[in-house]
Parts: sequence; C-alpha cells; structure tokens
Amino acid sequence: MSARGRRRTTVAAVAVLAGAVLAGCGTTDSAEGTGTSTGTSEAATPAAPPVSSAPPPPEGAATPAGTLLVADFGADTVTFLDPGRGPFASVRVGTAPYGLAVGADGRAWVATAEGVAIVDTATRKSLGRIPYRTATGPVTDGEYRGGGMGIALSPDGKRVYVGVNVPGGPGTVEVVDTATRAVVETVPAGRRPFDVDVSRDGTEVYATNHDSFDVTAIDARTLDTRRFEVAPYGTEGGLGSWLKPHYAVVRADGRLLLPFEGERLAVLDPRTGRVTVERMTADTHQHGAALTPDGTLLAVGTGPIGAAEGAASLTIRTKDGRERIVPLDGPHEDVAVSADGRTAYVTGGFTRDGYWDGITVVDLASGETRRLAGGERPLGIAVL
Repeated sequence: MSARGRRRTTVAAVAVLAGAVLAGCGTTDSAEGTGTSTGTSEAATPAAPPVSSAPPPPEGAATPAGTLLVADFGADTVTFLDPGRGPFASVRVGTAPYGLAVGADGRAWVATAEGVAIVDTATRKSLGRIPYRTATGPVTDGEYRGGGMGIALSPDGKRVYVGVNVPGGPGTVEVVDTATRAVVETVPAGRRPFDVDVSRDGTEVYATNHDSFDVTAIDARTLDTRRFEVAPYGTEGGLGSWLKPHYAVVRADGRLLLPFEGERLAVLDPRTGRVTVERMTADTHQHGAALTPDGTLLAVGTGPIGAAEGAASLTIRTKDGRERIVPLDGPHEDVAVSADGRTAYVTGGFTRDGYWDGITVVDLASGETRRLAGGERPLGIAVL
C-alpha cells in the first residue's frame, strides 16, 4: 500500500468518532437523523445567481422538450426549469423528494418520504402518490429520513423500482406496477439505498446501499437477490466511514461503475460478483454519476470531505479512462445529460450542508460553466 493509501486508511479509522458528530455520509446517528433540517452555513454555501424565472408555456401548452425537472429535497415539490432561463413551474409531490425517473410517456415518478409521487410532466399536474408498504417511521425531512431514495424505471415502462430507507436498519426495494399504480412486491435490500439502476435489457435491478458498502442485485423476473460488497477502501469505520458507495451507472457491457473519492472507480461485474478498481484523478468526495450517449462517465465531486482533499468538480471520463476535471463552485449532488450528449446539468442540492438552490450547466466540450438558479435544494434531476 502506498503512503497515501496508508494515510487514508488511518483517516478512515479516526473518522469513526468524527462521523458521530458530523452530518452527512458518515453516520446515521447525526442531528439530521432527527428529521430537522439544518440548512446551510453562510461560509459554506456558494452564492446563487439571482432567480430569473422563465415565462411558463401558454395555458394548455405542453412542457417543451429539453426542460429540466428537479426534485426539491428542501420543499415538497418538483420544479420545472427552462435550461436557459430558469424555473417556470412547480408541482407539490410530498415531503422531501429525493430521486426521480421519467418514462417515455412523460410521467415522472418521484421518491418522497411519504410514497412514490406521480407527475404528468406534459401538463405539469400531480397524478397522486402511492404509499410504501415498508414501515419507515414518522415522516421527516432530514438527510436520514425514511422513505424513497433511489428510483428507476424498467425499459418497457411497466415497473418502477424504488429504494426505501428504513432508519436504523436494512432497506427495501419496492416494485410499483405503473398500470395499476400500486406496490406489487417488496424486496430486501441493504442500508440506505442511495441509488437504484436497471440493466439495459430490464432483467436485473441494482440497489446501491450506502451504509452497508454493497449492491443488491435483483432478478426482475423471480425477485431473487444477490449481494456484492463494493468497498475499494475496505469497510473499516462502519457507519462512521466516508468511503462508501453512493451512485452507480450501468455500462453497455452490463458492468456497474461506482466512483469513490475521485481516486478509485469500482467496476462491478454482476454476473460474477467480481470488483475491479481503476484509478481516478479528482481527489474529491463523489456522489452523483451519469453516462452520456457515447459512454462517457460523468461523476460529481462534492469537495473535500473525509479523506478527500480536492475541490468540488465534475469528472468527465471517456471509455478508455482519460479524464478531464471541470471545477464547480461549491458542493453538488446529481447529474443528468442532454439528449445530444453535449451538456451536463449538475444539481446544487447536496445531501449535506453547503447546498444551494440551483443547477450548474456544463458544456462538456469546452468545460465552460454557468449557474442556473431554481428549485429548493434540488437533488434528483431529469431532462424531459
């Protein structure tokens, strides 16, 4: 092990005690675990640009293609944004919405603390909410609140899979039938399922379990499960560790890519359970991830947290492993890509302090950025 690797292992061990005090990825026994929002400190929060609301579409007109939809973790809404001019409409969905997924029919499925909300994105109207089967305790709005986190649609649009956090214990993946709008199955998962992804052929579902250092693979037909540890730094520190998986993407060859700390890219082959590790270069605590149409990986760096020392950034990593690092102004959480693959939209919501109400727009060719105000602590994002 290198000197740097030994230093990181030592820091991870020491972080057990520090994590019991700090909110965020470290421990579930924090102040935010009570469901009380701590807000942001003035020193840590980047100044947002002035809100310049875009005019809404004419009465009765459909939402334009290319509109951004964000889940407002700091409110009970989702917000629609013109990618050039900012927000123009919001729809109430339920407490502390986290992830969202949008189908080819234009319906958005939003993971909230209270259930899976449904929004008609064309008309910008709520279609109701589906309660969870899993008991998650009182409805709260803190970072460790119970309820839905990661969420994904099957390729045929017939099923929604939502990772449900159960504070203090293992979570579940609930399966929603999109025709009947009801939960039809509940599958055991690991602790705090940050992200949910579906294989490109729809045969498997993957829950990335932050607090148990693993991925649950679910056979979409039989609902049989397999668990794979994904811990390139090891699991030392347990709940107090910062070195946990957050988000994943499914590559064209079926392997899952999970970025860690801007240093290590864990590549999981769900057919064998084997995890290989590739080098990364940003040295930043990483959260959201996405793939462009040509297979380029985008990984959101939230900044110097735990053992990571680098600033907030967006890593642009080509299929052959070459990387460019685009600096970002302050922490961010998740990322989505335009249909043409030229532009990334990075949400400023962040699950810890330091979040801001807006999106950074990144030109992937030039690396130029601009900030777009809108949403309230936006986490999940989709391009309509």
